[in-house]
Parts: sequence; C-alpha cells; structure tokens
Amino acid sequence: MESTRSTTSTYYEYGTAAERWDRAQLFFDAKEYVTAARILAGLVAEVPEQVAPRLLLARAYYHSARLTKAESELRAVIERDPVEPYAHLMLSRTLERQGRTAEAAAQSRLAAALNGEFPPGA
Repeated sequence: MESTRSTTSTYYEYGTAAERWDRAQLFFDAKEYVTAARILAGLVAEVPEQVAPRLLLARAYYHSARLTKAESELRAVIERDPVEPYAHLMLSRTLERQGRTAEAAAQSRLAAALNGEFPPGA
C-alpha cells in the first residue's frame, strides 16, 4: 500500500489505524498534545465519520491552545452525535477561553441537560 503522506512524516504516523490510535492516546496521555494532534488529524481524515478520534483531536487542540481548531472539531463531533455531552462541555470550555461567554453558557447548559443535570425547580 503506497503512502500519500508528505515527506515530513515521522515514524509515529505509520502503521495501521489501530496502531496509530493507540500511539495517539499514548502521546496525549504524555501531554504531547501537538504530536497527538498530528497523528489524530490523519486518522480523522481517513475515518471522518468516527467520533472518538475527532473528539480526542479536539481535546489535543484545546490543550495545545489551538482553540479555533478545537472548536471546529467539536462542532463536527456534535454534528455527527448531537447528544454527546462531553463534546458540548468541551465546546463550552473552548468558547469560554475565547471570551465568548454567552455561547459558552448555552453549551454548558446543554451539556448539563444531556447528563441529566437540571437546575433546581426545573
């Protein structure tokens, strides 16, 4: 199978999708968010319909302060799985870090509702 990756690819971008997923998780757990994001971006391009790699990619972007990219990935997750509470919570945090408090609050309320957390008296 011929690779279409650029000549700047590194060893951790090779292997099966499962191997790269495991490797990306290891880099993420080691707080090597930029490297994890690089691996995950390739996985997301290969399987854009899968939510888990895209959600971890969004988290890697968030932790590496690439908030616009994190927001974009989180919105893509929500488009594919509108009732994913963690995606709404992460989107809330991402928007909050960008100073978009009203949008963040709405996403936070939605995340809470999806988790079954309703305000008193509701």
